[in-house]
Amino acid sequence: MSVEKRVIKKYPHRRLYDTATSSYITLGDVKQLVLDNVDIQVVDAKTHDDITRGVLLQIILEEESGGSPMFSYEVLTQFIRFYGQAMQGMMGPFLEKNLQVFVQLQQKIQEQTKAMYGDNPLLGAKLWGDFLNFQGPAMQNMMSSYLDQSTNMFLDMQNRMQEQARTMFTGFGFPAYPPAREDGKDEPGK
Repeated sequence: MSVEKRVIKKYPHRRLYDTATSSYITLGDVKQLVLDNVDIQVVDAKTHDDITRGVLLQIILEEESGGSPMFSYEVLTQFIRFYGQAMQGMMGPFLEKNLQVFVQLQQKIQEQTKAMYGDNPLLGAKLWGDFLNFQGPAMQNMMSSYLDQSTNMFLDMQNRMQEQARTMFTGFGFPAYPPAREDGKDEPGK
């Protein structure tokens, strides 16, 4: 059974209307719905087009413009460079899977903290702060190692796909793919 999404209409005068509460809301309210794990869909009130992604990107833009951005210049320029490239279609699922793993790791740590120290939010927040100050570099190294392994697996998969394409297209005599030798081995240097 699919969960109904909360529909928010965006009017031409840039106002957002929450159909569930029959009231106008702000972009900050939409952000809070996302933080509360409410499934939303934002539609243009005039055209009925789904503009959810644009609104979510607008929230991210506002967050990035604030005091502590999440994405570096290098990350943002790499995102832009992936558009139009052959690997563009793989980038979204790759990032999504890595974010899922990161969220699962965060949830496990929070569960362990709750099991050890209970539901005290002040104690939990202080412990998290102390933990990140003390273990931050170790966590970054662990995540960096994980991402390095993911990158290596991704590059290995890309190389295998290129090799399969090379094998598949060698008989066609494309300039980049010389015809295969009869013994099944490619000639070096040609």
